[in-house]
Amino acid sequence: MMYRVVVRCVLGALVVATLALLLATLQYPWNWRVPWQYRSLFFQGFVYTLLISLGAIALGFVIGVAGGLARVSKSEVFQALASYYVELFRGTPLLVQIYIFYFCLATAVRYDNPLVIGMVTLAFFSGAYITEMVRAGIESIDPGQIEAAKSTGLNERQTMRYVVLPQAFRRIIPPVTGQFVSLIKDSSLLSVISVRELTKASEVINASTYKTFEAYLPLALLYLALTYPLSYLTRKLEQHLINGKK
Repeated sequence: MMYRVVVRCVLGALVVATLALLLATLQYPWNWRVPWQYRSLFFQGFVYTLLISLGAIALGFVIGVAGGLARVSKSEVFQALASYYVELFRGTPLLVQIYIFYFCLATAVRYDNPLVIGMVTLAFFSGAYITEMVRAGIESIDPGQIEAAKSTGLNERQTMRYVVLPQAFRRIIPPVTGQFVSLIKDSSLLSVISVRELTKASEVINASTYKTFEAYLPLALLYLALTYPLSYLTRKLEQHLINGKK
């Protein structure tokens, strides 16, 4: 354990040193007072990104579970609706979906809060991927367990609730958590509809100071601060599941 920590620390230090050397070779007038001067803008962007991500994660998970259940239901209508939803949102660029939600759907219902609209768009986008993860998790359960549950007197709904879903959720936790990491990074696209998240804050700072590296390097570090805890949690969950199977 200690050996692994030492190796990772040494490799991390080497990567940071290499990046620092590469940046030092640039003929560029660095001014690191810029990030400090605009710290309130970065902080506001960080809070907005965190709120949008948390809201989209919660709503996207609900949509994904509902979509996954519809995909394995015996209703042809539900199956078809869920299938069209998955193909539509997975097969088109997120940027286009943001424009459609903001300029078409939101305008049609006369709603103009870009933060909420962006959060809902991200939720529907990630929900399409989670739908397929939930479907795959449910279909991975041994049919023999379902037959055994029904033989004990459980109906369809009780079998799904007490036998299938607990095992399916356990299996899909790692990929779903990975999808949440992607969702946080995807939130950077919301700057196109003027949501004042981290990327928009960096764009404003860059436009005001013309200090591109000082505006965007802190952006990368702040996104890393948001995504690394989730990535770490994913690895821990995978290790826990692997150890649980032994």
